[in-house]
Amino acid sequence: MKAIAAFILVAAGLAPLKWKFERSIDANHLSSDVLHHAIDLRERVGQTAFIAILGGFRSVVADLLFIDGHFAWERVDWSHLLLRLRQVTMLQPHVTMFWDVAGWHMAWNASTAALNDTSLSVAARRRLQREYIELGRDFLERGVANNPKNPKLYEALARLYRDKLNDHARASENFLRASRLPGCAAYDERSAAYELSYCEGREHEAYDYLRALYDRGEKERLPTLIARLRHLEEKLNISPTTRIPAK
Repeated sequence: MKAIAAFILVAAGLAPLKWKFERSIDANHLSSDVLHHAIDLRERVGQTAFIAILGGFRSVVADLLFIDGHFAWERVDWSHLLLRLRQVTMLQPHVTMFWDVAGWHMAWNASTAALNDTSLSVAARRRLQREYIELGRDFLERGVANNPKNPKLYEALARLYRDKLNDHARASENFLRASRLPGCAAYDERSAAYELSYCEGREHEAYDYLRALYDRGEKERLPTLIARLRHLEEKLNISPTTRIPAK
């Protein structure tokens, strides 16, 4: 009976607000301000009830909402997808996959769709693209806050800073954090060094980091690492006698 009551509550809480939201905007010209205000309003509906009533049914409801979010993605309904992702991560904050997928959908899928939306001006497209990237970043940062020992979320956040925000310093920082956790990817520490090598004013630090990796042995001497090292050797005018071998 609790499960039935919970589902009724969710449906009753979201339906009127969905109707108000859809009346308040032109579906082909979604503005970022409307997006944020509407989602914030819709999120408040039923949140207390979720916490108080769902109890052991949280995971079941979260899974169903996640599936509904997938359908929203398939029909390119970004506002509904965002709503579902926020609800799912609220219900299951320690399921890292939800945070990871939420960041990916917003920062990659929704932002790309916004940039390619020819019904909007170029300025509006870029503005909305940035809004979605920021939503993705927010999901991943909150995911990290809720799961500080999971390297996958640090890796995802690092990729977002690298590929979407061109922030090499923060990308390096997050790859490095990931590299210090059990279960991290083998490339995390190297990626932290690579990203640091693109940071203006930190070339000496990056060189020392890359050289230390190189000196560990053949396993670390990958083409990208060697290329970044040689680039820094030239830029920093490293003495020929201490440079890595030409071959």
